[in-house]
Parts: sequence; structure tokens; C-alpha cells
Amino acid sequence: MEVLKEYINYEETIKGSRFLSELFPCSTQAEARELVKSQKAKYADATHVVHAFVIGPGAEVMGMSDDGEPSGTAGRPALDVLRGRNCTNTVLTITRWFGGTLLGTGGLVKAYGNGAKGVLAAADEAGLFEELVAKKAFTFSTDYALYKLIKITLEQFHIYNLTEDFGTEITLTGEIREDEHELFISKLLDISNGKIIVK
Repeated sequence: MEVLKEYINYEETIKGSRFLSELFPCSTQAEARELVKSQKAKYADATHVVHAFVIGPGAEVMGMSDDGEPSGTAGRPALDVLRGRNCTNTVLTITRWFGGTLLGTGGLVKAYGNGAKGVLAAADEAGLFEELVAKKAFTFSTDYALYKLIKITLEQFHIYNLTEDFGTEITLTGEIREDEHELFISKLLDISNGKIIVK
């Protein structure tokens, strides 16, 4: 199972209608609903803002909407493509500005399915998917004397979203793979002679 790291979009025009497909990383159903709401507000001039999402470690939470397109012609094909990608914690919105030519139900299924495929292919090409791994947040402070040694230690682990705050001490905050957390703490205790307390 893979997760999206950052936002990406893909656009195409079919028989005068403009289709904008956008992918967003997202970790909860509530967040997905908020995102869809903000997309609808952002594109108030659009004819439809169709969405599909998959959330959870096994992509067990799913949702979709045709947003006024004929039933089953928009949200369902988008969700099917999303599920077929073996990804999770991802929201897909496809915004359509009607161009005057009706596409018919078959044409709509194809257009929304292709929009989903297009934005996923763009994400794959840009290397925006990564393996879903359980992570644990951490924060600790250290004095400047140990900083260099700590930086070397950090390089031995999978660390994500690291921030460093330089004050009277250096405070490091980030996430680490859950399966590396115990070893990480014991290494920090070793190099600091038990002074570093990881929260």
C-alpha cells in the first residue's frame, strides 16, 4: 500500500469541456470532506466537482460523489481507478467546466476514468508515492556539543518531517518509522549518557 506525498494535478479538454484532476494527501475522512468542500468553494464557477477518496491503512474508508453527473458516470470510475492503484490516504477531485457538448454516459465514464488515470500517472512519474509505513512522532532537546553526533545518528534511521529549533538548546522534532523507534531511543541515550529524554 502506498501513500501520496504531495499535491499534483492533471488537466485535459474533451469536446470543449475542461477537466481538472487533482490529487491530495489526506489522512482522515473528516479532512477529506473538508478538502472536497473547499474545492467546491474554490471552483464555484465549475459545472461539477466530482470526488473519490481512499483512507486508512488498508484503504478501508472510501467515498465518492458524481456531484450532479448521471449516477455512476463520474465518482465510481474515479474511485475504481484510485482503488486499482493500491494507494491510500488520497483524495481525488475532478472539476469539470462544461463546454457545450454532451458526452453521453459512456463518454463521461471514459472522461472521468481517464482524468483519474492521468493524474495518477503524473504522480507516479514525479515519484510522489511512497510506501505506507507506521510512524511515531518524537521530540527531544540536546546541547550543542552533541549536535554533530546526533546528526550522524539520525542518518542511520528513516526520519520524516524533521525540524530543528536552535535556542539555548537544540530541539529536534519529527517522525520515525515505528519499527525503528526503540533502537532510536536507545542510541540517543547511549550517545548522551542518558541525558536525552525523547518525548
